[in-house]
Amino acid sequence: MSPDALLIKLAGLPDAEILMWRGLLSALGFLLIVVARNGRGTFNAYRRCGWTGIGVALLFSLTTCGFVLGNQYTKGGNVLMILAGSPLIAASLSWLLLKERLPRHTWLAILLCMAGISLIVVDDAGAGSWVGNGFALMAATTLAINFTLCRTRPGVDMSPMLTFSGLIVAVGAGQVVGATSGFSLPPPDRLLLVVLLCLFIVPAGVTLLQRGPLYLPAAEVGLLLLLEVVVGTLWVWWILAERPAPLAFVGGGLVLATLVAKGLYERRLERRVLPAMATD
Repeated sequence: MSPDALLIKLAGLPDAEILMWRGLLSALGFLLIVVARNGRGTFNAYRRCGWTGIGVALLFSLTTCGFVLGNQYTKGGNVLMILAGSPLIAASLSWLLLKERLPRHTWLAILLCMAGISLIVVDDAGAGSWVGNGFALMAATTLAINFTLCRTRPGVDMSPMLTFSGLIVAVGAGQVVGATSGFSLPPPDRLLLVVLLCLFIVPAGVTLLQRGPLYLPAAEVGLLLLLEVVVGTLWVWWILAERPAPLAFVGGGLVLATLVAKGLYERRLERRVLPAMATD
């Protein structure tokens, strides 16, 4: 998912058009992944998701629209800073609704990562627009609710419903495109970038992301998602020569160090638990 922002910049399409192509092509990509994984059991993979899956599809379509429209109406730094609050929202929802209690070191990691993301985007943040900030908050909140909702159906893979999420976005954005500029193919060079992003990168990355709550608490999935901000910033620097500010390097280092330290600490805890279980 980390090249997402870079390829959107390189494609240079209006927001409604990129949303339409993103929804349409990603829906096709999600469907191909589901068929490849399930074969003749594809229909059952969708049926198992039930009404919860419909909620997941609606929520992720709102997340997609909130992210893209948030970048249109406010500064990119504002959007990233608000999205960085998604793990905190997910942790709070899991605690209130599912009674999932996160260990103290996870709460500490969330706060440190939020601080790191704030350093990354501080130069780009500003007053912005209440409309844009509202869209970004919608993206962060619906993403957190999505992950929490998945945790209510443990053992059920909700990623097939991303197909319908893409279709919802495509239909909604298509209405706007049809009423304004009309339907047309992007130039070949831009079309190639759109296909690469929307047919391959987004379906693969988001499918893995959506499967995360099968194995991890919602807050943990949101926490790992913050790596996209760090790596995405490096992609833009490398390809477009948009050098991050010194504070951005500090913030990115803080996020990476926090996630590595958290992983090592949890690995150490596992090693302590396993011998104890073997002894019992």
